Parts: sequence; C-alpha cells; structure tokens
Amino acid sequence: MTDQSAGAEGERLTTREAADRLGVKPETVYAYVSRGLLGSRRTPGGRGSTFDAREVAALSRRAGRREPQPPGAELAFRTGVTLIDPETGRYFFRGVDATALAGRYGYEEVAEWLWTGTIRPGTRFAAPPEALEAGRRAVAALPAHATSMDRLRAVTVAAAAADPLRFDLSTDAVLGTARNLVPTLVGALPVIGDPGRQGAGERDGLARGLWSRLTTRAPDATSLRVLDTALVLLIDHDLAASTLAARVAASARAHPYAVVSAGLGALEGPLHGAASGLAHRMLAEALERGGAAPVVADHLRSGRRVPGLGHRLYRGEDPRARALFALLDDVPQAGPALAAARDVVATTARHTELQANVDLALAVLSVSAGMPAEGGETLFAVARTAGWIAHALEEYTERPLRLRPSGQYNGPRPPQPLPGPEPTGA
Repeated sequence: MTDQSAGAEGERLTTREAADRLGVKPETVYAYVSRGLLGSRRTPGGRGSTFDAREVAALSRRAGRREPQPPGAELAFRTGVTLIDPETGRYFFRGVDATALAGRYGYEEVAEWLWTGTIRPGTRFAAPPEALEAGRRAVAALPAHATSMDRLRAVTVAAAAADPLRFDLSTDAVLGTARNLVPTLVGALPVIGDPGRQGAGERDGLARGLWSRLTTRAPDATSLRVLDTALVLLIDHDLAASTLAARVAASARAHPYAVVSAGLGALEGPLHGAASGLAHRMLAEALERGGAAPVVADHLRSGRRVPGLGHRLYRGEDPRARALFALLDDVPQAGPALAAARDVVATTARHTELQANVDLALAVLSVSAGMPAEGGETLFAVARTAGWIAHALEEYTERPLRLRPSGQYNGPRPPQPLPGPEPTGA
C-alpha cells in the first residue's frame, strides 16, 4: 500500500484536511500551531490557513496517534477507506461516491478496488475446496436453532483452521485470504432455495449464491440487482463498532480471519447489524395489521424506539436507504412492504421527525423477498467483511498495538486486605 500521508512536494493542506490527517479537531490543529508544533501560512486574501503536508505527516508520526483527548471526545484516527459528509448527506469510498459505485459495479468488483485501488470488471471470487468443506462441516455440527451469525462465525473459524498460512500478514497474502474468505462465508451457508438462472445478469456473482441461502423464492434480475447493490452499499461505513473491533484485532496483528471474527462479534448487537431484523418484524406486523399506526403506537407506548429510523451521522435520509428504495420501486413484489415502510416514516413524523435508515430498506428487501428476519443481518455481515479487510490492510501498516487505551480506574483504592472465605453458615 502506498503511504498517502506524506503528500507531494509543496502540497498544502487546508485546516480541515490537516485535522483529518492528524485525526483531531480543527481547534487542535490551531493549538499545535500556537505550541510551535506545526507551521501555518495564511492563504491569499487572508481567509484561513494552509499547512505543509510533509510537516503534518511528520507530526502525525511523532504523535503516534495517541494525542490525549478531552473528556467526552470520540476516538478518531486516520483512515482512507470511507468519508461520511453529514452536510451533503453523502458518503464516499476512497473519495468516490459510494452510491454511484454501487450503481456501476458489482460487490466483488468494488471489494477488489477497495483493497487494491484497481477496478477489474468481471471480478469473481472463488472459495477454496478445503475451506469450503471445513466451513460446511462446522455449520452442520451446529444445533438446529443456530442463527446465520452463528454459522458465519463458525465458518470463519473453520476456514482459518484450514489455512496453515493464515499468519502471513503480507499484503498479497491478506488479499488472497480476503478473496477466498468472502465466497467461503456464502458457500458454506445451507442452500434453502434454487439459485436458478432466471434473469441472470452480468453483476450477479456473489449475490446469486447469497440469494439462494436467504430465501426459497426464485431470483429475478431486478431483485438480484437490489441485493448486489445492498452488498456494495454496506461494504463500509467509517468506524462503526464492528469496524473498530476489527481494527483493534488488526492492531494486535491478528490474522484476517480473526479480524473478521472480531467484526462479526460486534456486529451481532441489536444496535448494529441486527437492527434490520427488528425493522423486518415491525414491517411484517404493519402488513398484518393493515397499517403502521398501531405498530408505531405500540413502540412509543412501551418506550421502544421505532426501528429503521434515524442515523446519528445523517441529518436527512440515509443515502443507502435512498438508493435501495429507488431500486425497490422497480420490484413489483416489494410494493406492499415499501408502502408499509413509508407509512412508518410518515406516522412517526407526527411524533418526531426521523428519516429512514438502511435497516428499514433492508427490511423492505427481506420482507418482500420472503427472507427470514435475520436475512438483512446476514447480508450486512457478508458485505461488511470486505470493509473489515480494507481496514485491516490499513492497520497492518500502522504501529502495532497503537489502539490500546488507558483505563480510568474507579475501584477501591489499594491497599485492600486479602479476601477470605465466607464464614460457614453465613
């Protein structure tokens, strides 16, 4: 990977660009200037300052990304994978509009580009027979009530055990692992539908195999396009909880399978990957009861948040939801679920103004396609695997164990007496 932090000869950065590369707020950049740690130059006309990219890079290396943060500040550090712009309500992979990428390329093509910087049209990943067989055996050994996330974690561990070279963290080796692991995750899941060839399209790839593991319904070209687009849109979303967990594992130089395992563990929470399942159940209930009003009322009455609405990083509608809704408009069988989702948004707006997020869009897809409630979570996990690998590739180039915060101890002050056994009969 190339080091993009050093900058070209004479490159000047705006305050925002310098802050992003240093992983701090703009106010901190000016504090660095006042302390003599960083030089600045006024721009022509006197509006704002610029900073030498090489000097910023040198300060970043000296700081080691461990600048003390003020109370309440969020952990922030450099990444070149995803930029989210709350002002415009858009997000970008490596500076390219993510929704535009999803409209042009398939999941495997975008994943390969995200990892290597090269678009290779027609890219397809293939699962190694040994890893695939190990994953299928691991899935078969699970109890009948195991969830898809249980299966994905089991497949990841089994595939790791089948790979004696998994500890090779060179870029080529990690890329090889990534290209093998993603199709293994899909291929080891039990098939519940016929993948068929109806309406096969150029970009079906991984999406067709995943479809047959999520629903018994026959695929069609439009629905497969929605699924593949969803996979692309969900590849990454900055430092979400699962991505941070994956980067912590990579910081400890865990191999890529362990990085993905760490991400899967954090993803399963109801506030992250599992959120689409809650939205699925809500939409299914709204369809059963003939409208969103009684369902939304039940959530509000019991003090529960309405799933599928609002996102802390967007003021308006989640761009991922907007892109998927536009495609779902062309899927006839999605009509009822799509209308129910819009009814949920409109009904909730009487109480509080919240826009749809990607979980609601995934719920429309899973409900209309006859998928189980956990279908959106499975899709999310498979998609995000490529993002976790992209972040691992970044983290492997950083100083090891840099993501090791210090605890603020609030227990009993030492010295404390040694604990003893409880008296008999107490």
